[in-house]
Amino acid sequence: MDYRRLGRTDLKVSSQCLGTMTWGEQNSEAEGHDQMDYAIDKGINFFDVAELYPIPPKRETQGRTERVIGTWFKERSSRDKVILATKVVGRTDMDWFRKDGSKPRLDAKNIEEAVEQSLRNLQTDYIDLYQIHWPDRNTGGFGSNPTRWKDVEPAADEVPIAETLEVMDKLVKAGKVRHIGLSNESAWGTMTYVKEAETRGLPRVASIQNAYSLVNRTFEVNLAEVALREDVGLLAYSALAQGYLTGKYRNGARPAGARKTLFERLSRYEGVGADEAMEAYFKLAEEAGLDPAQMSLAFAESRSFVTSLIIGATKMDQLKTDIDASELKLSDDVLDRIDEIHQLTGNPCP
Repeated sequence: MDYRRLGRTDLKVSSQCLGTMTWGEQNSEAEGHDQMDYAIDKGINFFDVAELYPIPPKRETQGRTERVIGTWFKERSSRDKVILATKVVGRTDMDWFRKDGSKPRLDAKNIEEAVEQSLRNLQTDYIDLYQIHWPDRNTGGFGSNPTRWKDVEPAADEVPIAETLEVMDKLVKAGKVRHIGLSNESAWGTMTYVKEAETRGLPRVASIQNAYSLVNRTFEVNLAEVALREDVGLLAYSALAQGYLTGKYRNGARPAGARKTLFERLSRYEGVGADEAMEAYFKLAEEAGLDPAQMSLAFAESRSFVTSLIIGATKMDQLKTDIDASELKLSDDVLDRIDEIHQLTGNPCP
């Protein structure tokens, strides 16, 4: 396992980060504890969660995933072994996050309530990396990096980025949060956070958590340059395209217990051109004698702008395969052929 500096902080995080969003829905508390035990044993020191989790978001399950981590911390006395990241939701119509039933925004009232609840759920008194799950402003699509521009009407009550940073500054000074990060953000949004922090003396974002995979390389090129020049490294999620790049859904398969089978909500990876692109990558993996999941993960983890690759699994054998991919180094020939496929197929799953 490699270890990389998180932004301009003094933290060194493992090049793989344990994703947790299935715990409390597809996975039990005991299974979540087993996954954390195994990850720690394999050298992973970085866990990622969110107040939203588990997925899919529901009123009756919200917060369960953080609570699974909290009971593990208590039972194992293991808080000092983990660099812990969680997230506060951005602007949303989901009205079950706040006690008064209001719709969340990225202002002081919402962020302060969210962080206190996360601390209680996680049974800790500090969060190493507190991330904004998605922007407060209206965007052209979730993830903030579409392949085609779509005009959107700005919200009348949009919370300025500087105001959000001022709240984060209070949390850092209070010792409740050590560092801050972004998620599902654009180059403009990221640079605005950097600029506001530097001009106002506010906390600097250390990372950005966006989707990145063989079928979604929209982080390149503008955000990749931001990540490298401004030390706002990518925490890459969905490197397996929510399981599609493992091949388990190939030819219309519906494995029992899989997210597609249970929830029917993977449209991000089912658009025009997705099947053709994935088949090309499957063929390449077969010809190179590689597991398609490990090839996909190894590609993402090898990118210079990636600080850590977020992996997640519902079954222990899946987790073992994912972690083992950290030892795989792709040949120049395979990397060249990946670029050739990308040149032909583009980003079908932004």
